[in-house]
Amino acid sequence: MTVTFFQDFPIPPSGPKPPSARFVPPPWAGPPAYELPAVVHIGKFLHRGPAMVMVLRSVEVFSTGCYFNLSWVFRRGEETEEDWAEKHSLFFQPGMGFRRGTDQSWLMFGVELSDGSKASTGNRPPHGFMGTNEEPDPPTLALNNGGGSGADDELAGTGTLWLWPLPPAGDFRLVAQWTDFGMEETSIELDGGLLRTAAEGVQPFWPEEDSRNA
Repeated sequence: MTVTFFQDFPIPPSGPKPPSARFVPPPWAGPPAYELPAVVHIGKFLHRGPAMVMVLRSVEVFSTGCYFNLSWVFRRGEETEEDWAEKHSLFFQPGMGFRRGTDQSWLMFGVELSDGSKASTGNRPPHGFMGTNEEPDPPTLALNNGGGSGADDELAGTGTLWLWPLPPAGDFRLVAQWTDFGMEETSIELDGGLLRTAAEGVQPFWPEEDSRNA
């Protein structure tokens, strides 16, 4: 057996591995990890214009809040190569205006609930509530970008909004604005009572454990 240089440097024995704690996001930052949500089909246009479409496809309802599943498509018009490159940058970093400190021209969402309370993503960057240990005043709304695709003539993206807690019964407004892409403030009405009823169908992964911990 050939003696090699590295045999002079024995590998030190490893000690016991410390236990690693599973990260559990606070309820205002995301849904419970071990729940199968109830899915409510919505299928409404938040915006439909010659160059851009934004749709609310569905809502995933959890026991503590709900996810709004959105998608958007932007078609190229008369933009120059330079302008289109700038659109690419804005499209794939929809919260960059917040970091620049410019006027509110980036992608923003908000809700106005039936009890008069409001929440907006416009005062926080994407994932703004993740890792926040101090409980904010409800309601809260957090935008999570789902990614997208780009081509020479089209840009397509998806995202989710986490609303905490569940909205009260009654009609409420979901509001959107993205003036970087020519979308002025627009809104649709949704039924808070429908979402609260759907929450009754949420299924825990291990109900026997939940009953023991109740």
